[in-house]
Amino acid sequence: MSPIIIVVIVVALIIVIGAFMYNALVRLNQQATEAWSDITVQLKRRYDLIPNLVNTVKGYAAHEKSVFEDVTAARANALSATGVAETAKAEGDFQKTMKSLFAVAEAYPDLKASQNFQELQGEITDTEDKIQASRRFYNGVVRDFNTKRKTFPTNIFASMLGFKQDKEFFELDEAQTAAVQNPVEVKF
Repeated sequence: MSPIIIVVIVVALIIVIGAFMYNALVRLNQQATEAWSDITVQLKRRYDLIPNLVNTVKGYAAHEKSVFEDVTAARANALSATGVAETAKAEGDFQKTMKSLFAVAEAYPDLKASQNFQELQGEITDTEDKIQASRRFYNGVVRDFNTKRKTFPTNIFASMLGFKQDKEFFELDEAQTAAVQNPVEVKF
């Protein structure tokens, strides 16, 4: 075999391997974008349910004004958040205020028995489950993308192919996680 044929075969092999790596990175990048879109859709759905829930609870617990204001402010902050890190921070703050709202609701047996409140609470629970599933899927795709980008031989070509940085995971920080896990104390 002549040296020119060997060089042509090696160059063609490098081009084919590069094309496979590029396509794999593009596919994972698109999956991450789609997964992030799913998260934002579910977060928006939940934020749209909150005014109905607040109004329902207000009818029973009108003197809990600060809780309603906190939920409204947290919802506004969450709706205006952009990017993964900012959204994660706003999401943690929002979850804290929602715990306070549900703690207030627990103190009113008539409210807990209300059909409207039960339906809203069911929808929010369903939405929370969808948010968690979307978040797990997004973080899985981000993990796969970041791993693919960093493993040999893709890491050699990733920067040249336009994939220069890792994607961010959607995670709550430690303070937010602790605040969400600890019960809210409501005193009357």
